Amino acid sequence: MTDGLVRLAFRIGYLGDSFHGSQIQPDVKTVQGELIKAFNQLKWLEQSQEGHNLVLSSRTDAGVNVRLNGGVVTIKRSLWNALTPRKMIRAVDDHLSDEIAFLDVHEVDEEWNPRIAKYRVYRYRLEGIESWRDPGEVFSEWLELFVGNYDARNFARMEEGKNPMRKIFSCTPWVVQGRTVGFEIIGEAFLWNQVRRTAMALFKLSTGELKVEDIKNAIANPEVSVDFGVAPPDWLVLWGVSWEKFPIPVEENTEFTFTEVPEDLALERTMRSRWENGARLEMKSMLYHEWAYLGRLPIVKHN
Repeated sequence: MTDGLVRLAFRIGYLGDSFHGSQIQPDVKTVQGELIKAFNQLKWLEQSQEGHNLVLSSRTDAGVNVRLNGGVVTIKRSLWNALTPRKMIRAVDDHLSDEIAFLDVHEVDEEWNPRIAKYRVYRYRLEGIESWRDPGEVFSEWLELFVGNYDARNFARMEEGKNPMRKIFSCTPWVVQGRTVGFEIIGEAFLWNQVRRTAMALFKLSTGELKVEDIKNAIANPEVSVDFGVAPPDWLVLWGVSWEKFPIPVEENTEFTFTEVPEDLALERTMRSRWENGARLEMKSMLYHEWAYLGRLPIVKHN
């Protein structure tokens, strides 16, 4: 990095249904686009570099919520020296809608790449999919099927030139107040739609549409194409991205509640629809409270 510029790592959260995905696109509202707009309003970006000067770590589709993602931006060192992290965070956040939380910012070296992370954590609320029922103890066994280093092309929307080999460290039940509501999956990196396709495979295991052998075969024989479908984005949360310098903070807000799906034997369409609307609001409420903890402003000035 030249003496006149500084590279800054930042972390953000956002509500997925407010944006047409994370990556900038022409004529639609995206997370990257809104961040670039905020930095331009503050006159902090070089106009000739804006397309490449603000980069996000993990791409997310429209509808996918994010507790903690990250990115990098380059600005003038004289500006950074004139600011404290606290002032910068507040200034950027003031230029963003409430659906994006600009949480922290740190100086990094020229080589720091937000896309190269130690691991990423996703959580999916399976009970949001109609007809899902907690299968009990066997659920953990199903989740173990997705752990390991394997060719995941049958659980992804493949992009040309993308390596299908993925390393999944763990896949465990997501438990809220003693109730299994879905699953958490931790991996080095994920292919496009990989978590949502994993979610749909788990859902179909629960309904009997798929058998364990179907999953095993899809993983063991990736050259034999299968399509188990894609779960809705609404119930997916990118829980966090962990880097060597910036690990995922320890959870502090563990008291949130998710309302159980009504068990009425004659569950009406309107009742289910209203539960889903309330459940989506619960997801958003959870994220706002998470950001309140994650976004506590620093007091100590940087050197």
